[in-house]
Amino acid sequence: MLAGLRVVEAASFIAAPSCGLHLAQLGAEVIRIDPIGGGPDYHRWPLTPEGASLYWEGLNKGKKSVAIDLARPEGRALVQRLATAPGDYAGLFVTNFPVEGFLAHDTLAKLRPDLITLRVMGWSDGAQAVDYTVNAAMGIPLMTGTPSLGDAPVNSVLPAWDLLAGAYAAFSLLAAERSRRSTGKGTEIRLALGDLAAATLANLGQLAEVLISGADRPRAGNDLFGAFGRDFTTRDNRRVMVVAITPRQWSELVAALGLAAEVAKIEAELGVSFAKDEGLRYRHRERLWPIFEAAFARRTIEDLAAQFDAGGVTWAPYRTVAEAAASGDRFGFGAAAMETIAHPSGHRYPAPGSPARFMSADRSPVIPAPRLGQHTDEVLAALLAMPDDEIASLHDRKLIAS
Repeated sequence: MLAGLRVVEAASFIAAPSCGLHLAQLGAEVIRIDPIGGGPDYHRWPLTPEGASLYWEGLNKGKKSVAIDLARPEGRALVQRLATAPGDYAGLFVTNFPVEGFLAHDTLAKLRPDLITLRVMGWSDGAQAVDYTVNAAMGIPLMTGTPSLGDAPVNSVLPAWDLLAGAYAAFSLLAAERSRRSTGKGTEIRLALGDLAAATLANLGQLAEVLISGADRPRAGNDLFGAFGRDFTTRDNRRVMVVAITPRQWSELVAALGLAAEVAKIEAELGVSFAKDEGLRYRHRERLWPIFEAAFARRTIEDLAAQFDAGGVTWAPYRTVAEAAASGDRFGFGAAAMETIAHPSGHRYPAPGSPARFMSADRSPVIPAPRLGQHTDEVLAALLAMPDDEIASLHDRKLIAS
């Protein structure tokens, strides 16, 4: 899909590298630049028993790797040349380095005026931030969890803003590249995690909710806010999550559990129609929970799975990652069409390609992450037309590694 597009990435952690990952899995040539010995994310957990980072090789699949000494002026100049190397579909640079410094857009644009720089930041004023600190500042850990927690925050293990930033960065970069085709002009795009989090909460109505009501949203445990959804326990002590947002989802759930008569009785008592208004299901959830809890307690998860699948109920079992990995059903990792491949760590395990399925094209094979510096010589020769003796000299001076 993106064959012929060349992106240079000098970044670490999740947001910016996941941008490069998305682009690489859609066919772009993505060249990652790291310090010799690896950057700050090269040894991040989770690790293999031998100490290799599963995190690093997961986020860098399909990329090329160049290792350069970034502490020396000559190495930094080399990075600048790579970021601004010629090519009609090149000059695309992804980074989370600071706004100022040797990778400042204005500095790089002197070497290539039509350069497009996508810079992932923490806060828009340049202050550092990561997903956890942005989440804390935006109030999300105080909306999460049960009311019994009081003022104790609940952090999420899913780095939502990092992941969303990676995707937003990828299509922002492509939008800028499309604009450059008609205008010939480059640009710098600054994408701050804080801005993304604030915009998302505002887009979801959560900012307006607080400003209009004058109060923060209370914690609701595992209840789905504003609709019907919660975890329930089956007769064989398994937990499942069910959700009924639309009228159809609600009717399918009620029918599958055989609760039509009991629900109708509650509706008559309250003078409401749960089928017409999802908010009423949430408002009166305390009346609904007991009959649903009893219905789940009468059935095993096997019975429920058959009834729910036959009726089209929106549900899923609660599982550990290990259980999901071992499963062969739609709820497991196998449904994502992963391939078991050899990785730089020496281990073989399933890895995904692009999660987007283009139905008119075959899925591309999954390409593992590179070894650190694996493509240094190849990239210098191809992008900068550097002869072998010059590359050898850089090795001798320990400015590059392969």
